[in-house]
Amino acid sequence: MNGDLSADMTAAALSIRGLAKAYGAGPRVLDGVSLDIGGSGLTAIVGASGTGKSTLLRCINRLVEPSAGAIVFGGRDIVPLAGRALREARREIGMVFQEYNLVERLTVMENLLSGRLGYVPVWQAWLRRFPAADVHHAFTLLDQVGLADRVHQRADALSGGQRQRVGIARALMQQPKLLLADEPTSSLDPRTAVEIMELMRTLGRERGIPVVVNLHDVELARRFADRVVGLAGGGVVFDGPASELGDDVLTRIYGGSSWLQ
Repeated sequence: MNGDLSADMTAAALSIRGLAKAYGAGPRVLDGVSLDIGGSGLTAIVGASGTGKSTLLRCINRLVEPSAGAIVFGGRDIVPLAGRALREARREIGMVFQEYNLVERLTVMENLLSGRLGYVPVWQAWLRRFPAADVHHAFTLLDQVGLADRVHQRADALSGGQRQRVGIARALMQQPKLLLADEPTSSLDPRTAVEIMELMRTLGRERGIPVVVNLHDVELARRFADRVVGLAGGGVVFDGPASELGDDVLTRIYGGSSWLQ
């Protein structure tokens, strides 16, 4: 790695270089993706279905193993990490899932406290004994996401929007240095989707952490993203401010133009 490139990667909160992923003998879903994510702001990843948006996010937190490339986070390449080193890196990357990924039978508070599992001994987690500071932090987050009155309610009794608010709060319980969200609005009605995007943008700004969100909805990207990255053909075909997301750019990202009419 040359000196200039090393300096650029150190300055970014997250640096991706030459990232590739293929499933089995098929073509590469990602083919040489390189991106730098700064220390703040909301970045939206857009592209047609099957262009690797979810794969990109899941490679970043190593839920999917990259086929090649480097992912530099916290000053080190996390691609080769395993065991304890990987667990320590992952706990600084919060993740919000499309299908919420909550433990349905647990209460809202218990789901939030599960975000601290990487920081407490296993026996404490098993007995659900968390430090008072963690419990206080959970109450604060529930107030911020508008669920202070749902502390003892089971997750399976919540609406979709409420579940996603719990998912966001749980991710932030990790006190992450990066927040990823994989299609967090796709199962929500338009009004709730706007509320969820507003919430993630606000909480990211308040905590000074970058937020990277995969989106199908271009209008949400235009409205909430500081930066938009468009994927097509396994690579980045657009990287710029949301204000530049015009029809010509969308045609490059999604292909064709008849769907824009």
